[in-house]
Amino acid sequence: MTEARVERRLAAILAADVAGFSALMERDEEGTYSRIGNLRRQVIEPRLSEHQGRLIKTTGDGFLAEFPSPIAALRCALAIQAAQSADPDALRLRIGLNLGDVIIEQGGDVYGEGVNIAARLEGLADPGGILISGKVHDEVDGKVAASFEDRGQQQVKNITRPVRVYAARLHPMNKAAPVLSAAKFSSAPERPEKPSIAVLPFDNMSSDSEQGYFADGITEDIITTLSYISSLFVIARNSCFAYKGKARDIRQVGQELGVQYVLEGSVRRSADRIRITAQLIDTSSGSHLWADRYDRLLADVFDIQDELTKEIVTALRVVVTAGEEARVWQRSTDSIAAWGDAVRGVDHIWRGTGADMTAARQYLTAAVGQDPKYAKAIAMLALSHYFDLRFGYTTAIDEAQRHFTQLTDRALTLDPGEPYAIGMRANVLIFEGRFVEAVQEVKRALAMSPSDAFLLLAAARILINAEQSAEGEQAIRSAMRLNPFYPVNYLAVLGDALVHQGKTSDALDAFSELVRRNPNYISAHLHLAGLYIEAGDIEKARHEIAEVLRINPSYRVPMASSFYLSSDKNRKQTFLDALRSAGLPE
Repeated sequence: MTEARVERRLAAILAADVAGFSALMERDEEGTYSRIGNLRRQVIEPRLSEHQGRLIKTTGDGFLAEFPSPIAALRCALAIQAAQSADPDALRLRIGLNLGDVIIEQGGDVYGEGVNIAARLEGLADPGGILISGKVHDEVDGKVAASFEDRGQQQVKNITRPVRVYAARLHPMNKAAPVLSAAKFSSAPERPEKPSIAVLPFDNMSSDSEQGYFADGITEDIITTLSYISSLFVIARNSCFAYKGKARDIRQVGQELGVQYVLEGSVRRSADRIRITAQLIDTSSGSHLWADRYDRLLADVFDIQDELTKEIVTALRVVVTAGEEARVWQRSTDSIAAWGDAVRGVDHIWRGTGADMTAARQYLTAAVGQDPKYAKAIAMLALSHYFDLRFGYTTAIDEAQRHFTQLTDRALTLDPGEPYAIGMRANVLIFEGRFVEAVQEVKRALAMSPSDAFLLLAAARILINAEQSAEGEQAIRSAMRLNPFYPVNYLAVLGDALVHQGKTSDALDAFSELVRRNPNYISAHLHLAGLYIEAGDIEKARHEIAEVLRINPSYRVPMASSFYLSSDKNRKQTFLDALRSAGLPE
């Protein structure tokens, strides 16, 4: 009888668990279970995908993953911990990394000392910390933006030989750049004069946790619909969803988001029926302005959303113009199945990784297959290809641009007033070098949806490219106000607007804060290099280019040229020449 061949290979193994899991479960079993599910879907899985990690298995409070290299494994671990550290109320993970020989089971599970040491290091790590073995340290030292603390030789359970252990953490902010206070980018926002509202994520009360997307979709639809009303100030989805799955002090939410009103509620779906509860709350007093419950057939879900919107408009006594009314009550689709797929697809788009764009297209294509006239879903398909182009997620540039253009045209043919389709048309025009028309189109999109932070972000970038940087700065600052928990790319656009206006000191502040939040943001390092060359500080400029090449050793001048889309050719040439003089290869 022939023995089955054992498959072995060298692998980087990441083991992680949630610190204090037992105590958390004892205090709030269902809530903790939900939070861990959100952590896996929103933080862990996207970052594993981004860094070529393979999820081997999950446990009640942790997971095990395999990577092709220790560099990829450590970068993923740092990204996960950075994401969690940005939120003081987030679950704290302990992570252990090891490089070793492992046995591969037929089903894909892995065993062996390589796995065991990673698990033991995880158990020794501090909450929010990362411990790596000496083998990992030898491979990553000097190649990853991290600092290491030698913890010496440690004896770990069931391992005969002691293991050299290092604690890893992200580098402190670039020492060559000025040390800044982040307060100017994160101060509590003031309330606007017009009625202001945040729609917090509706709680999923269904027995099936996978139905959470349904509650998220209802929340997002309400935010989108309210954003069409110019007499309202509506907080962006990204900032609203920061409160998902958390205990909420409504007064504190009002202070953090700078709004007077909050809408919160819950969704329970069972077979062909749905129950939605909602309440509108004044954040100053905590009192309810309005509350209601809807027990209906599932087929009535879009009618319920319309009724909810009407109740909010009535309670806040806002005026809806005739043009806005047409958009507010217009439905993108009557198909619940198509809507559900679109909701899942859009969720992947806002997660923002290359793998998420691929997943988004699968869901959105299914949505369009069920409703070929679903203009919003087609516009979001176009957006997924735009993100591929914008962030370099594809090497098939011509194909992605063709899809982007064709889908945009298709969406506009179905619904000439769809704001995202109009916004995508503006970006098509930018790629074609038609800057004046692009500005006109993006302003038309904003007229359709004045409280949409993403469209304001797009408008800011287009205005800057069209050499209308003062107006671009105003647009990006408005987007930041609508989205107080804005992602770091907002700082990139702000910095770009400031550069174009010659506000060098403020631009340095913006790009340095961006690098503090995300040390691997290439365009920020490029802009800093350009600013330092302008200031005559070649040493700091070279340091920034060294950071670019650390992140992507293959980065070259033509790649920088492709993202710098300015109508001012002299400005672009000056920028590229600065990068060359700082050491960026051709």
